[in-house]
Amino acid sequence: MAFADTRRGRELRIDAGEVTGALGDSVTVLPIVVALGALTPASLPHVLLLFGVFQVIWGVVYGLPLSVEPMKALAGLAIAGSLGYSELVAAGLLAGAALLVAGRTGAIGRVERFVGEPVVRGVQLAVALLLAASGVELALSAPALAGGALALAVAAVAVGFARASALAILGLGGVLAASATGVPTPTVPAATLFPSGAPELTVGAAEGAVAQLAMTVGNAAVATALLCSDLFDADVRADDLAASMGAMCLAAVPLGGLPMCHGSGGLAGKYAFGARTGGANLVLGALYVLAALVAGLVLAFPAAVLGVLLGIVALQLGRSAARTKSPALTVGIGVVGFLSNVGAAFALGVAASWLLRRRRDSDL
Repeated sequence: MAFADTRRGRELRIDAGEVTGALGDSVTVLPIVVALGALTPASLPHVLLLFGVFQVIWGVVYGLPLSVEPMKALAGLAIAGSLGYSELVAAGLLAGAALLVAGRTGAIGRVERFVGEPVVRGVQLAVALLLAASGVELALSAPALAGGALALAVAAVAVGFARASALAILGLGGVLAASATGVPTPTVPAATLFPSGAPELTVGAAEGAVAQLAMTVGNAAVATALLCSDLFDADVRADDLAASMGAMCLAAVPLGGLPMCHGSGGLAGKYAFGARTGGANLVLGALYVLAALVAGLVLAFPAAVLGVLLGIVALQLGRSAARTKSPALTVGIGVVGFLSNVGAAFALGVAASWLLRRRRDSDL
């Protein structure tokens, strides 16, 4: 099996560090998942169940607390209304197929060099701006409640729990939702193909898939492989990660799951919270499966509180975009993506990046 060397000699533990480490990934996952469940036709029970299943699978396969996160470009576009849910499904399948082929043919390194880091950062910035605009619109539906949620987030940061600020707001929204509707009866998701709608292949879906791949290659394949080496002294190839992400999307999306990836941020979060083995994935997988049984609670999640959550996600993406090596190019791509569409911005960014490299090489 392609992942045999990665797993060799690594034991799965479940101790206090693995339990607290499991929460490090949920910080990046739950705000986006809740937003998709509340604002799109996504079936949250299916989404959470499949997150749980693949947390366990990759924890066992790699023996590491590997992250399983939503593909943020596609999720952000769907949350902002720039991509319909059926288009999201199609884009996830396209991205999955491309990643599987790229991983199996060893193409990831070549693709990353062609796209360029400032273009990836520009896509991140465009999605961050779209999420921020949606967050403001939702927050204005109940400004006082949004202000209270924001104050809670600020308080979490002030006492030294910046990474837990999103979880604090999720807790507030969950309490308000439960007080309004009560805790729903546990329900097992039905096994069915495309429970929230069949894929719709459109130009927008193709553009979304390309924009997502630009982010995934750099942030979820190359950066995660490097982090596995830095944090765990594990030799994990970017091409292996791409192949596993592709297989995950192709298996999960038809069953109602989201397009998912191995985010470097989630891996760093798990490590920061104490995870050192794939045992953290077993813990988090079990928690996601339990959450899937009462996922109906999210439908009563207050829109204004959700707006603040989207603002936090937008801020996280914006901070990633700020680490660009070419601020002017990144900002240009981000603004074009926000004002028109991310696919067009990506194409213009690749062309501009290529021209800038040609000019720089000719000046040498």
